[in-house]
Amino acid sequence: MRDKCGVVGISLEDRGAARPCYYGLYALQHRGQESAGIVTHDGFQQHDHVEMGLVGEAFTEDDLDGLQGENGVGHVRYPTAGSVDKACAQPFTVSFRSGSLALSHNGNLVNADEIREELAGEGHAFTSDGDTEVIAHDLARNLLDADLVRAVKRTMDRIHGSYALTVMHDETVLGIRDPQGNRPLCLGKLDDGYVLASESAAIDTLGGELIRDVKPGELVLLEPDGSGYDSYQLVEADNTAHCFFEHIYFARPDSVIDEALVYDTRRDLGARLWAESGVESDVVMPVPDSGRAFATGYAEAAADELGDSAPEFAEGLMKNRYVGRTFIMPTQDQREQAVRLKLNPIRSTVEGKSVTLIDDSIVRGTTSTQLVDLLYEAGADEVHLRIGAPQILAPCYMGIDMASRDELIAAGQETEEIREAVGADSLSYLSVDGVADVLGESRADLCLGCVTGEYPYDIDGETTDRDVTRPEIGDPAVADD
Repeated sequence: MRDKCGVVGISLEDRGAARPCYYGLYALQHRGQESAGIVTHDGFQQHDHVEMGLVGEAFTEDDLDGLQGENGVGHVRYPTAGSVDKACAQPFTVSFRSGSLALSHNGNLVNADEIREELAGEGHAFTSDGDTEVIAHDLARNLLDADLVRAVKRTMDRIHGSYALTVMHDETVLGIRDPQGNRPLCLGKLDDGYVLASESAAIDTLGGELIRDVKPGELVLLEPDGSGYDSYQLVEADNTAHCFFEHIYFARPDSVIDEALVYDTRRDLGARLWAESGVESDVVMPVPDSGRAFATGYAEAAADELGDSAPEFAEGLMKNRYVGRTFIMPTQDQREQAVRLKLNPIRSTVEGKSVTLIDDSIVRGTTSTQLVDLLYEAGADEVHLRIGAPQILAPCYMGIDMASRDELIAAGQETEEIREAVGADSLSYLSVDGVADVLGESRADLCLGCVTGEYPYDIDGETTDRDVTRPEIGDPAVADD
């Protein structure tokens, strides 16, 4: 799986926004490693710099010096809609009769093609195949005859899907979260301004204080002089559709997502995993780094129940931090080799012992198979695999670049068949109800499409888990207010 994207928006009193945006994007680098970009506004015009690559590769000192202005938005990207090239890199910018726009988008629209076709028929010229440009053109059109708040409301009434946006209209920075709150977005206070970001870790990096999450369906407008912000609840939904995988894998463990510290949530998920499927073994070890908090919670819950007879927690797999993530390897053989390059077992920890290996998820099953083999080769007597998420059996349409059903090992296979495929002595996943209970949310308020095959949005060819229909695209929506 590939992380989605990371967005940031900043308004300051009397210093440039470019470097704070840059540092904020660095804190969000885990959310996107294909491209990085920043757009600022100096009160007269936009300045932009967008490049392929990591944040540190995309910007030089001269690039940051050229991004003038106290207001800015930034973006790091993995492509989930649109091609992998600079045309789809963000923030996306457009100038029109009513000013200029810059948009950073995390998520994925379901009905982008319908809106694109309509706008193209009206003469809008598109330069990319991404859904962010669709939002930009639709918002620009609405700004021709409506103020900013009403224009945003009209666009929100037309787009359907997952989105957390930081937008800059001229020098005004705003944050928008879709009515189901699928993608995270939060608001923070700096000494001399305000910041919007996908995760609170970016606010921490800037020395700021988290104020709160942007609410689902809410528009937050930052004052251009950094003096404050305004809030408008533009759309109300009966239920949210928070992405549970933010807590499982994507978000940094030191981030607060929907009022919960991700690290604590993962520990609690690990404890629930023990309660549901704990197994006697000599050692509990995580798959670094994403399995570590789960394994800690699992081991502590085991110790609370079993006392001195509980399995020992140990780091039995050492990570080579100079190897890229395995999923960016283009071929299966390369992905398998990358696992051995990336992780090396500590023989003394596993030799002659029964091992419980804790990971966050299983997608294709390739990595799990390789890890089980590594532990057996290092002398493990038994390997029990415990997973901190339910079986992933369907693709994600909401902004995660996930494998197709044909590639997902859990699609069409029972747990016992998967256990045999990966070679473990036993295999258990955390239940869907277990995830919901730990997150303190009902299943009706979570997006569980990848583990149930039922989605909170109206997606062609898929089943919904609620009463929802996509907007009819025809004449532009007219806001009642």
